[in-house]
Amino acid sequence: MSTGPGPNGRDDLVRSKHPATVLAGPYGHPFHATVVMIPIGAWTASVIFDIASLFTDDRELFVLGAQWLIAIGVVGAVVAAVLGLLDLRVIAPATKARRTALTHLGFNLAAVVLFALSWIVRVAGPEGDLSVLGIILAWVAFLLVGVSGFLGGELAYRYGVRVAEEQTQRNGFLAPADRR
Repeated sequence: MSTGPGPNGRDDLVRSKHPATVLAGPYGHPFHATVVMIPIGAWTASVIFDIASLFTDDRELFVLGAQWLIAIGVVGAVVAAVLGLLDLRVIAPATKARRTALTHLGFNLAAVVLFALSWIVRVAGPEGDLSVLGIILAWVAFLLVGVSGFLGGELAYRYGVRVAEEQTQRNGFLAPADRR
């Protein structure tokens, strides 16, 4: 693992905690982690709508709702991806964190492609009709999002990417008189 100075003379670990640009969010508050809730929430709801559509005679509302939620998720994922790429810029090459980030990116890219295909398949069919292929694509994509989310957790919680430095964290547990 590279622990030497980065391009700005800072340790690679310290550098990975700071934003590459103001567009990535302020120190300790990466926008990527916030924006990913949009696709995850939309896609979770779409899977729930898919399940509901299987158990009702009046499924058109759930089928159309799932289509909309998938589309919202894809748009949200594109925004989250841009922000994630900004965070990727601060991770040193040839490190386990970088490999994990690239794997995280790969799973997300595959999931977005599958969700987009699911949306296309659903929209191409008769309006309001249940698409078994569309559901299968979405559910496989949803599983990929779960794996990717685990990897995103590894990046933040194990490797500390875009998480405040330990001294900043320690200050949150000190009495006001003990803070530096």
